[in-house]
Amino acid sequence: MTRGSSFTAPASEPDTASVPPTGATLNVRRGSVASAVGILVLTHLMFVVDTSIVNVALPDIGRAMGFSSAGLSWVVTAYALTFGGLIMLSGKVGSTIGRRRALVLGVTVFVIASLAGGFATSAWLLVAARAVQGAGAAVAAPSVMVLLVGMTAPGPQRSRAMAMFVLATGTGAAVGLLAGGVLTQTLGWRWVMFVNAPIGVLALLGALRHLPETERRRTSSDVGGAAASFVAMVALVLAFTSAAERGWTSPSVLGAFAVAVISLVVLVVWERRHPHPVVPPAFFSTLRSAGPLLTMLLVPAGQVGFLFFTTLLTQQVLGFSPIRTGLALVPFTLGLIVTNQLTPRLLPRWGERVIGSAGLSGLVLGIAWMALVAADAGPDTSVIPVLLPSVLLGAGAGATFAPVTAVIMHQAPAEHLGAAAGLTQGLQQLGGAMGLAVLTSVLAATGGLDHGLGTTLLATAAFPLTGLALFGLWARRIPAPDTTPARPLPIVRKSV
Repeated sequence: MTRGSSFTAPASEPDTASVPPTGATLNVRRGSVASAVGILVLTHLMFVVDTSIVNVALPDIGRAMGFSSAGLSWVVTAYALTFGGLIMLSGKVGSTIGRRRALVLGVTVFVIASLAGGFATSAWLLVAARAVQGAGAAVAAPSVMVLLVGMTAPGPQRSRAMAMFVLATGTGAAVGLLAGGVLTQTLGWRWVMFVNAPIGVLALLGALRHLPETERRRTSSDVGGAAASFVAMVALVLAFTSAAERGWTSPSVLGAFAVAVISLVVLVVWERRHPHPVVPPAFFSTLRSAGPLLTMLLVPAGQVGFLFFTTLLTQQVLGFSPIRTGLALVPFTLGLIVTNQLTPRLLPRWGERVIGSAGLSGLVLGIAWMALVAADAGPDTSVIPVLLPSVLLGAGAGATFAPVTAVIMHQAPAEHLGAAAGLTQGLQQLGGAMGLAVLTSVLAATGGLDHGLGTTLLATAAFPLTGLALFGLWARRIPAPDTTPARPLPIVRKSV
Protein backbone atom coordinates (compact mmCIF):
# COMPACT_ATOMS: atom_id res chain seq x y z
CA MET A 1 0.00 0.00 0.00
CA THR A 2 1.01 3.63 -0.31
CA ARG A 3 1.60 5.42 2.88
CA GLY A 4 1.20 9.09 3.82
CA SER A 5 4.32 10.96 4.60
CA SER A 6 3.50 11.60 8.22
CA PHE A 7 5.54 9.67 10.71
CA THR A 8 4.68 8.14 14.04
CA ALA A 9 6.81 7.01 16.91
CA PRO A 10 8.22 3.49 17.14
CA ALA A 11 5.70 0.75 17.68
CA SER A 12 6.32 -0.06 21.30
CA GLU A 13 5.72 1.26 24.77
CA PRO A 14 8.05 4.09 25.79
CA ASP A 15 11.44 2.49 26.04
CA THR A 16 13.85 4.67 27.92
CA ALA A 17 16.56 2.07 27.78
CA SER A 18 16.67 2.15 24.01
CA VAL A 19 16.28 5.85 23.32
CA PRO A 20 18.83 8.32 24.69
CA PRO A 21 17.51 11.18 26.77
CA THR A 22 16.80 14.54 25.16
CA GLY A 23 20.03 16.23 24.15
CA ALA A 24 22.02 12.97 24.18
CA THR A 25 23.05 10.87 21.21
CA LEU A 26 24.20 7.33 20.73
CA ASN A 27 27.94 6.82 20.47
CA VAL A 28 28.84 7.05 16.77
CA ARG A 29 32.33 7.49 15.34
CA ARG A 30 33.10 11.03 14.23
CA GLY A 31 32.18 11.50 10.58
CA SER A 32 29.88 8.46 10.49
CA VAL A 33 26.60 10.17 11.36
CA ALA A 34 25.88 11.21 7.77
CA SER A 35 26.62 7.69 6.51
CA ALA A 36 24.45 6.15 9.23
CA VAL A 37 21.53 8.45 8.45
CA GLY A 38 21.89 7.61 4.75
CA ILE A 39 21.73 3.87 5.51
CA LEU A 40 18.62 4.29 7.67
CA VAL A 41 16.84 6.42 5.06
CA LEU A 42 17.77 3.89 2.35
CA THR A 43 16.32 1.07 4.48
CA HIS A 44 13.12 3.00 5.08
CA LEU A 45 12.87 3.85 1.37
CA MET A 46 13.23 0.15 0.47
CA PHE A 47 10.24 -0.76 2.64
CA VAL A 48 8.12 2.12 1.30
CA VAL A 49 8.94 1.32 -2.33
CA ASP A 50 7.99 -2.31 -1.81
CA THR A 51 4.44 -1.32 -0.91
CA SER A 52 3.90 0.11 -4.41
CA ILE A 53 6.43 -1.51 -6.76
CA VAL A 54 4.35 -4.66 -7.27
CA ASN A 55 1.18 -2.74 -8.23
CA VAL A 56 2.21 -2.05 -11.82
CA ALA A 57 3.41 -5.65 -12.22
CA LEU A 58 0.14 -7.21 -11.01
CA PRO A 59 -1.41 -7.95 -14.44
CA ASP A 60 1.79 -9.69 -15.59
CA ILE A 61 2.02 -11.60 -12.29
CA GLY A 62 -1.60 -12.69 -12.63
CA ARG A 63 -1.07 -14.06 -16.13
CA ALA A 64 2.24 -15.75 -15.34
CA MET A 65 1.19 -17.38 -12.06
CA GLY A 66 -2.42 -18.18 -12.89
CA PHE A 67 -4.02 -15.93 -10.26
CA SER A 68 -7.74 -15.23 -10.31
CA SER A 69 -8.86 -11.60 -9.86
CA ALA A 70 -9.56 -12.24 -6.18
CA GLY A 71 -6.42 -14.31 -5.65
CA LEU A 72 -4.23 -11.64 -7.21
CA SER A 73 -5.08 -9.28 -4.37
CA TRP A 74 -3.12 -11.56 -2.01
CA VAL A 75 0.15 -10.39 -3.61
CA VAL A 76 -0.55 -7.00 -2.04
CA THR A 77 -2.52 -8.19 0.97
CA ALA A 78 -0.02 -10.77 2.30
CA TYR A 79 2.71 -8.13 2.70
CA ALA A 80 0.39 -5.62 4.36
CA LEU A 81 -1.11 -8.19 6.74
CA THR A 82 2.16 -9.39 8.23
CA PHE A 83 3.69 -5.91 8.24
CA GLY A 84 0.69 -4.36 9.97
CA GLY A 85 -0.11 -7.31 12.20
CA LEU A 86 3.40 -7.77 13.58
CA ILE A 87 4.59 -4.18 13.84
CA MET A 88 2.44 -3.68 16.95
CA LEU A 89 4.63 -6.22 18.71
CA SER A 90 7.93 -6.02 16.85
CA GLY A 91 9.04 -2.81 18.56
CA LYS A 92 9.80 -4.99 21.58
CA VAL A 93 12.24 -7.06 19.53
CA GLY A 94 14.59 -4.09 19.28
CA SER A 95 14.34 -3.48 23.01
CA THR A 96 15.26 -7.08 23.73
CA ILE A 97 18.08 -7.80 21.26
CA GLY A 98 19.24 -4.27 20.43
CA ARG A 99 18.04 -1.95 17.69
CA ARG A 100 20.87 -2.62 15.24
CA ARG A 101 20.46 -6.38 15.60
CA ALA A 102 16.72 -6.05 15.02
CA LEU A 103 17.30 -3.98 11.88
CA VAL A 104 19.90 -6.42 10.53
CA LEU A 105 17.62 -9.39 11.30
CA GLY A 106 14.60 -7.78 9.66
CA VAL A 107 16.45 -6.68 6.51
CA THR A 108 18.06 -10.13 6.16
CA VAL A 109 14.65 -11.82 6.30
CA PHE A 110 13.28 -9.24 3.86
CA VAL A 111 16.07 -9.82 1.32
CA ILE A 112 15.84 -13.63 1.49
CA ALA A 113 12.05 -13.46 1.06
CA SER A 114 12.45 -11.09 -1.91
CA LEU A 115 14.73 -13.57 -3.66
CA ALA A 116 12.33 -16.40 -2.87
CA GLY A 117 9.47 -14.40 -4.38
CA GLY A 118 11.48 -13.70 -7.51
CA PHE A 119 12.20 -17.40 -7.97
CA ALA A 120 8.65 -18.52 -7.01
CA THR A 121 7.21 -21.20 -9.28
CA SER A 122 3.63 -21.12 -8.03
CA ALA A 123 1.11 -18.61 -6.79
CA TRP A 124 1.15 -19.81 -3.19
CA LEU A 125 4.95 -19.60 -3.00
CA LEU A 126 4.83 -16.00 -4.18
CA VAL A 127 2.16 -15.09 -1.63
CA ALA A 128 4.15 -16.83 1.13
CA ALA A 129 7.29 -14.89 0.14
CA ARG A 130 5.35 -11.62 0.28
CA ALA A 131 4.11 -12.51 3.76
CA VAL A 132 7.65 -13.18 4.97
CA GLN A 133 8.77 -9.90 3.39
CA GLY A 134 6.18 -8.10 5.51
CA ALA A 135 7.40 -9.88 8.64
CA GLY A 136 10.98 -8.81 7.97
CA ALA A 137 9.92 -5.21 7.37
CA ALA A 138 7.90 -5.23 10.61
CA VAL A 139 10.93 -6.36 12.63
CA ALA A 140 13.26 -3.73 11.15
CA ALA A 141 10.99 -0.69 10.71
CA PRO A 142 10.60 0.42 14.37
CA SER A 143 14.38 0.41 14.86
CA VAL A 144 14.91 2.79 11.92
CA MET A 145 13.23 5.66 13.73
CA VAL A 146 14.79 4.91 17.13
CA LEU A 147 18.30 4.88 15.65
CA LEU A 148 17.65 7.93 13.49
CA VAL A 149 16.62 9.98 16.52
CA GLY A 150 19.26 8.44 18.79
CA MET A 151 22.25 9.17 16.55
CA THR A 152 21.45 12.78 15.67
CA ALA A 153 21.87 15.78 17.91
CA PRO A 154 18.78 17.92 18.63
CA GLY A 155 18.54 20.92 16.35
CA PRO A 156 19.60 21.29 12.70
CA GLN A 157 21.23 17.86 12.45
CA ARG A 158 18.13 16.00 13.60
CA SER A 159 15.86 18.25 11.53
CA ARG A 160 17.84 17.44 8.38
CA ALA A 161 17.66 13.72 9.15
CA MET A 162 13.91 13.87 9.69
CA ALA A 163 13.45 15.86 6.47
CA MET A 164 15.26 13.09 4.57
CA PHE A 165 13.06 10.47 6.27
CA VAL A 166 9.85 12.30 5.31
CA LEU A 167 11.12 12.88 1.76
CA ALA A 168 11.79 9.15 1.40
CA THR A 169 8.28 8.39 2.62
CA GLY A 170 6.68 10.85 0.23
CA THR A 171 8.67 9.93 -2.86
CA GLY A 172 8.77 6.17 -2.20
CA ALA A 173 5.42 5.55 -3.86
CA ALA A 174 6.47 7.37 -7.04
CA VAL A 175 9.80 5.54 -7.13
CA GLY A 176 7.99 2.23 -6.68
CA LEU A 177 5.43 2.88 -9.42
CA LEU A 178 8.06 4.05 -11.92
CA ALA A 179 10.53 1.31 -11.06
CA GLY A 180 7.80 -1.30 -11.20
CA GLY A 181 6.77 -0.18 -14.68
CA VAL A 182 10.32 -0.05 -16.04
CA LEU A 183 11.41 -3.38 -14.53
CA THR A 184 8.24 -5.20 -15.58
CA GLN A 185 8.40 -3.99 -19.17
CA THR A 186 12.16 -4.47 -19.66
CA LEU A 187 13.32 -7.34 -17.45
CA GLY A 188 10.05 -8.99 -16.39
CA TRP A 189 7.86 -8.93 -13.29
CA ARG A 190 10.26 -11.07 -11.22
CA TRP A 191 12.66 -8.14 -11.03
CA VAL A 192 10.26 -6.15 -8.86
CA MET A 193 11.24 -8.76 -6.25
CA PHE A 194 14.91 -9.24 -7.22
CA VAL A 195 15.65 -5.50 -7.05
CA ASN A 196 15.40 -5.61 -3.25
CA ALA A 197 18.44 -7.89 -2.98
CA PRO A 198 21.24 -5.45 -3.95
CA ILE A 199 19.57 -2.59 -2.04
CA GLY A 200 19.11 -4.78 1.02
CA VAL A 201 22.70 -6.03 0.94
CA LEU A 202 23.95 -2.44 0.73
CA ALA A 203 21.77 -1.55 3.73
CA LEU A 204 23.09 -4.55 5.68
CA LEU A 205 26.75 -3.74 5.01
CA GLY A 206 26.18 -0.11 5.93
CA ALA A 207 24.33 -1.05 9.12
CA LEU A 208 27.12 -3.35 10.27
CA ARG A 209 29.74 -0.70 9.58
CA HIS A 210 28.08 2.56 10.62
CA LEU A 211 25.19 1.92 13.01
CA PRO A 212 25.70 1.77 16.79
CA GLU A 213 24.00 -0.77 19.02
CA THR A 214 21.56 0.21 21.73
CA GLU A 215 21.31 -1.15 25.21
CA ARG A 216 19.29 -4.34 25.49
CA ARG A 217 16.41 -4.48 27.90
CA ARG A 218 13.90 -7.23 28.59
CA THR A 219 10.37 -5.84 28.80
CA SER A 220 6.97 -7.47 29.02
CA SER A 221 5.35 -8.04 25.63
CA ASP A 222 1.68 -8.49 24.87
CA VAL A 223 2.19 -11.56 22.72
CA GLY A 224 -1.35 -12.79 23.34
CA GLY A 225 -2.95 -9.54 22.24
CA ALA A 226 -0.78 -9.26 19.14
CA ALA A 227 -1.50 -12.89 18.20
CA ALA A 228 -5.26 -12.53 18.70
CA SER A 229 -5.42 -9.32 16.63
CA PHE A 230 -3.29 -10.85 13.88
CA VAL A 231 -5.42 -14.01 13.66
CA ALA A 232 -8.60 -11.93 13.57
CA MET A 233 -7.31 -9.76 10.72
CA VAL A 234 -6.05 -12.74 8.68
CA ALA A 235 -9.35 -14.57 9.17
CA LEU A 236 -11.40 -11.56 8.07
CA VAL A 237 -9.28 -10.98 4.97
CA LEU A 238 -9.41 -14.69 4.11
CA ALA A 239 -13.19 -14.72 4.54
CA PHE A 240 -13.83 -11.74 2.27
CA THR A 241 -11.35 -12.89 -0.36
CA SER A 242 -12.68 -16.46 -0.40
CA ALA A 243 -16.27 -15.20 -0.64
CA ALA A 244 -15.43 -13.66 -4.01
CA GLU A 245 -14.59 -17.10 -5.40
CA ARG A 246 -16.63 -19.57 -3.32
CA GLY A 247 -19.72 -17.66 -2.25
CA TRP A 248 -20.82 -16.31 1.11
CA THR A 249 -22.38 -19.58 2.26
CA SER A 250 -19.27 -21.68 1.65
CA PRO A 251 -18.19 -23.63 4.77
CA SER A 252 -14.65 -22.23 4.48
CA VAL A 253 -15.96 -18.66 4.35
CA LEU A 254 -18.29 -19.16 7.31
CA GLY A 255 -15.49 -20.89 9.22
CA ALA A 256 -13.11 -17.97 8.59
CA PHE A 257 -15.72 -15.50 9.86
CA ALA A 258 -16.22 -17.66 12.95
CA VAL A 259 -12.48 -17.68 13.67
CA ALA A 260 -12.39 -13.90 13.28
CA VAL A 261 -15.26 -13.38 15.74
CA ILE A 262 -13.73 -15.74 18.32
CA SER A 263 -10.33 -14.04 17.98
CA LEU A 264 -11.85 -10.60 18.48
CA VAL A 265 -13.65 -11.77 21.63
CA VAL A 266 -10.40 -13.25 22.94
CA LEU A 267 -8.61 -9.99 22.10
CA VAL A 268 -11.08 -7.88 24.09
CA VAL A 269 -10.93 -10.15 27.14
CA TRP A 270 -7.14 -10.44 27.01
CA GLU A 271 -6.44 -6.73 26.57
CA ARG A 272 -8.59 -5.78 29.55
CA ARG A 273 -6.27 -7.81 31.79
CA HIS A 274 -2.83 -7.08 30.30
CA PRO A 275 -0.80 -4.25 31.92
CA HIS A 276 0.70 -3.13 28.58
CA PRO A 277 -1.87 -4.02 25.88
CA VAL A 278 -1.02 -3.53 22.20
CA VAL A 279 -4.65 -2.48 21.68
CA PRO A 280 -5.71 -0.62 24.85
CA PRO A 281 -9.50 -0.96 25.32
CA ALA A 282 -9.65 2.71 26.37
CA PHE A 283 -8.94 3.69 22.76
CA PHE A 284 -12.34 2.31 21.71
CA SER A 285 -14.40 3.20 24.77
CA THR A 286 -16.12 6.17 23.06
CA LEU A 287 -16.78 7.13 19.47
CA ARG A 288 -14.76 10.31 19.97
CA SER A 289 -11.62 8.31 20.82
CA ALA A 290 -12.30 5.50 18.33
CA GLY A 291 -13.26 7.74 15.38
CA PRO A 292 -9.73 8.87 14.37
CA LEU A 293 -8.38 5.31 14.77
CA LEU A 294 -11.14 3.88 12.58
CA THR A 295 -10.43 6.66 10.08
CA MET A 296 -6.80 5.53 9.95
CA LEU A 297 -8.10 2.05 9.08
CA LEU A 298 -10.47 3.30 6.37
CA VAL A 299 -8.23 5.79 4.53
CA PRO A 300 -5.61 3.21 3.41
CA ALA A 301 -8.46 0.92 2.34
CA GLY A 302 -9.52 3.58 -0.14
CA GLN A 303 -5.96 4.32 -1.31
CA VAL A 304 -4.97 0.70 -1.83
CA GLY A 305 -8.23 -0.05 -3.61
CA PHE A 306 -7.70 2.94 -5.89
CA LEU A 307 -4.16 1.92 -6.87
CA PHE A 308 -5.02 -1.77 -7.28
CA PHE A 309 -8.08 -1.31 -9.50
CA THR A 310 -6.66 1.65 -11.42
CA THR A 311 -3.69 -0.54 -12.35
CA LEU A 312 -6.06 -3.20 -13.68
CA LEU A 313 -8.07 -0.50 -15.49
CA THR A 314 -5.09 1.06 -17.24
CA GLN A 315 -3.44 -2.17 -18.37
CA GLN A 316 -6.29 -4.62 -18.93
CA VAL A 317 -9.00 -2.23 -20.17
CA LEU A 318 -7.14 0.77 -21.61
CA GLY A 319 -4.18 -1.25 -22.89
CA PHE A 320 -1.45 0.86 -21.25
CA SER A 321 2.06 -0.55 -21.01
CA PRO A 322 3.53 -1.03 -17.51
CA ILE A 323 5.74 2.05 -17.90
CA ARG A 324 2.82 4.19 -19.06
CA THR A 325 0.77 2.96 -16.11
CA GLY A 326 3.53 3.94 -13.70
CA LEU A 327 3.73 7.40 -15.23
CA ALA A 328 -0.05 7.79 -15.09
CA LEU A 329 -0.04 7.13 -11.34
CA VAL A 330 2.93 9.37 -10.48
CA PRO A 331 0.67 12.47 -10.14
CA PHE A 332 -0.88 10.74 -7.13
CA THR A 333 2.45 10.95 -5.31
CA LEU A 334 3.17 14.48 -6.52
CA GLY A 335 -0.16 15.68 -5.14
CA LEU A 336 0.58 13.90 -1.87
CA ILE A 337 3.99 15.54 -1.50
CA VAL A 338 2.71 19.06 -2.22
CA THR A 339 -0.17 18.98 0.26
CA ASN A 340 1.95 17.17 2.83
CA GLN A 341 4.36 20.12 2.79
CA LEU A 342 1.52 22.65 3.05
CA THR A 343 -0.45 20.87 5.78
CA PRO A 344 1.85 21.76 8.74
CA ARG A 345 1.53 25.44 7.82
CA LEU A 346 -2.27 25.27 7.58
CA LEU A 347 -2.96 23.27 10.75
CA PRO A 348 -2.24 26.10 13.27
CA ARG A 349 -4.74 28.36 11.50
CA TRP A 350 -7.52 25.97 10.52
CA GLY A 351 -7.14 23.04 12.90
CA GLU A 352 -7.01 19.28 12.46
CA ARG A 353 -10.74 18.76 11.90
CA VAL A 354 -10.99 21.23 8.99
CA ILE A 355 -7.77 20.17 7.22
CA GLY A 356 -8.38 16.46 7.80
CA SER A 357 -11.97 16.72 6.56
CA ALA A 358 -10.81 18.59 3.46
CA GLY A 359 -8.25 15.86 2.77
CA LEU A 360 -10.84 13.11 3.22
CA SER A 361 -13.18 14.95 0.87
CA GLY A 362 -10.42 14.99 -1.74
CA LEU A 363 -10.03 11.23 -1.36
CA VAL A 364 -13.75 10.65 -1.84
CA LEU A 365 -13.98 12.90 -4.88
CA GLY A 366 -10.79 11.51 -6.48
CA ILE A 367 -11.94 7.90 -6.21
CA ALA A 368 -15.49 8.73 -7.37
CA TRP A 369 -14.03 10.60 -10.36
CA MET A 370 -11.95 7.57 -11.31
CA ALA A 371 -15.08 5.42 -11.00
CA LEU A 372 -16.74 7.59 -13.68
CA VAL A 373 -13.64 7.22 -15.87
CA ALA A 374 -13.75 3.43 -15.47
CA ALA A 375 -17.45 3.28 -16.30
CA ASP A 376 -16.89 4.88 -19.73
CA ALA A 377 -13.36 3.60 -20.40
CA GLY A 378 -12.35 1.95 -23.63
CA PRO A 379 -9.26 1.27 -25.74
CA ASP A 380 -9.41 4.82 -27.14
CA THR A 381 -9.40 6.54 -23.71
CA SER A 382 -6.40 8.86 -23.28
CA VAL A 383 -4.17 9.19 -20.25
CA ILE A 384 -5.56 12.60 -19.22
CA PRO A 385 -8.76 11.28 -17.56
CA VAL A 386 -6.54 9.03 -15.40
CA LEU A 387 -4.12 11.79 -14.38
CA LEU A 388 -6.63 14.24 -12.95
CA PRO A 389 -8.32 11.95 -10.39
CA SER A 390 -4.85 10.73 -9.35
CA VAL A 391 -3.74 14.29 -8.54
CA LEU A 392 -6.89 14.96 -6.51
CA LEU A 393 -6.56 11.68 -4.60
CA GLY A 394 -2.90 12.31 -3.79
CA ALA A 395 -3.64 15.84 -2.62
CA GLY A 396 -6.35 14.49 -0.35
CA ALA A 397 -4.05 11.84 1.09
CA GLY A 398 -1.33 14.39 1.83
CA ALA A 399 -3.79 16.52 3.80
CA THR A 400 -5.27 13.59 5.72
CA PHE A 401 -2.56 11.56 7.46
CA ALA A 402 -0.91 14.31 9.52
CA PRO A 403 -4.14 15.67 11.10
CA VAL A 404 -5.55 12.22 11.83
CA THR A 405 -2.25 11.04 13.35
CA ALA A 406 -1.97 14.21 15.43
CA VAL A 407 -5.46 13.73 16.89
CA ILE A 408 -4.78 10.07 17.71
CA MET A 409 -1.55 10.86 19.52
CA HIS A 410 -3.07 13.85 21.34
CA GLN A 411 -6.00 11.80 22.64
CA ALA A 412 -3.85 8.87 23.80
CA PRO A 413 -3.03 8.78 27.54
CA ALA A 414 0.65 9.34 28.31
CA GLU A 415 1.10 5.72 29.44
CA HIS A 416 -0.23 4.46 26.09
CA LEU A 417 1.65 6.70 23.63
CA GLY A 418 3.78 3.82 22.40
CA ALA A 419 0.73 1.62 21.89
CA ALA A 420 -1.00 4.46 20.02
CA ALA A 421 1.99 4.85 17.69
CA GLY A 422 2.19 1.12 17.00
CA LEU A 423 -1.56 0.82 16.50
CA THR A 424 -1.54 3.75 14.07
CA GLN A 425 1.16 2.14 11.94
CA GLY A 426 -0.55 -1.23 12.10
CA LEU A 427 -3.95 0.16 11.12
CA GLN A 428 -2.45 1.82 8.03
CA GLN A 429 -1.24 -1.56 6.76
CA LEU A 430 -4.20 -3.65 7.92
CA GLY A 431 -6.72 -1.18 6.51
CA GLY A 432 -5.33 -1.63 3.03
CA ALA A 433 -5.38 -5.42 3.33
CA MET A 434 -8.94 -5.59 4.66
CA GLY A 435 -10.27 -3.01 2.22
CA LEU A 436 -8.83 -4.83 -0.76
CA ALA A 437 -10.34 -8.10 0.46
CA VAL A 438 -13.80 -6.54 0.66
CA LEU A 439 -13.46 -4.83 -2.72
CA THR A 440 -12.41 -8.01 -4.55
CA SER A 441 -15.71 -9.51 -3.38
CA VAL A 442 -17.53 -6.45 -4.75
CA LEU A 443 -15.72 -6.84 -8.11
CA ALA A 444 -16.72 -10.50 -8.37
CA ALA A 445 -20.35 -9.70 -7.51
CA THR A 446 -20.65 -6.83 -10.02
CA GLY A 447 -19.38 -8.54 -13.16
CA GLY A 448 -15.59 -8.71 -12.89
CA LEU A 449 -13.12 -6.62 -14.86
CA ASP A 450 -15.37 -6.34 -17.90
CA HIS A 451 -18.37 -4.75 -16.19
CA GLY A 452 -17.67 -4.20 -12.51
CA LEU A 453 -14.64 -1.88 -12.29
CA GLY A 454 -16.65 1.33 -12.19
CA THR A 455 -18.97 0.02 -9.49
CA THR A 456 -16.05 -1.36 -7.48
CA LEU A 457 -14.22 1.97 -7.56
CA LEU A 458 -17.41 3.71 -6.49
CA ALA A 459 -17.62 1.28 -3.57
CA THR A 460 -13.99 2.13 -2.78
CA ALA A 461 -15.02 5.74 -2.18
CA ALA A 462 -17.25 4.53 0.66
CA PHE A 463 -14.19 3.92 2.85
CA PRO A 464 -12.90 7.52 3.01
CA LEU A 465 -16.51 8.76 3.04
CA THR A 466 -17.13 6.81 6.24
CA GLY A 467 -13.83 8.12 7.60
CA LEU A 468 -14.99 11.66 6.79
CA ALA A 469 -18.12 11.15 8.89
CA LEU A 470 -16.18 9.65 11.80
CA PHE A 471 -13.39 12.23 11.80
CA GLY A 472 -15.34 15.33 10.79
CA LEU A 473 -17.98 14.82 13.45
CA TRP A 474 -15.88 13.61 16.36
CA ALA A 475 -12.35 14.97 16.07
CA ARG A 476 -11.50 17.82 18.42
CA ARG A 477 -9.12 20.61 17.54
CA ILE A 478 -5.80 20.25 19.34
CA PRO A 479 -5.24 23.33 21.49
CA ALA A 480 -2.21 25.42 20.65
CA PRO A 481 0.63 25.14 23.17
CA ASP A 482 0.74 27.88 25.76
CA THR A 483 3.78 30.02 25.00
CA THR A 484 3.14 32.57 27.74
CA PRO A 485 6.15 32.70 30.08
CA ALA A 486 5.39 31.21 33.44
CA ARG A 487 5.06 33.77 36.23
CA PRO A 488 7.70 33.36 38.93
CA LEU A 489 6.44 31.90 42.16
CA PRO A 490 6.35 34.41 45.02
CA ILE A 491 9.17 34.08 47.52
CA VAL A 492 7.89 33.27 50.95
CA ARG A 493 10.32 34.24 53.65
CA LYS A 494 10.19 32.30 56.83
CA SER A 495 10.20 34.38 59.95
CA VAL A 496 12.92 33.56 62.35
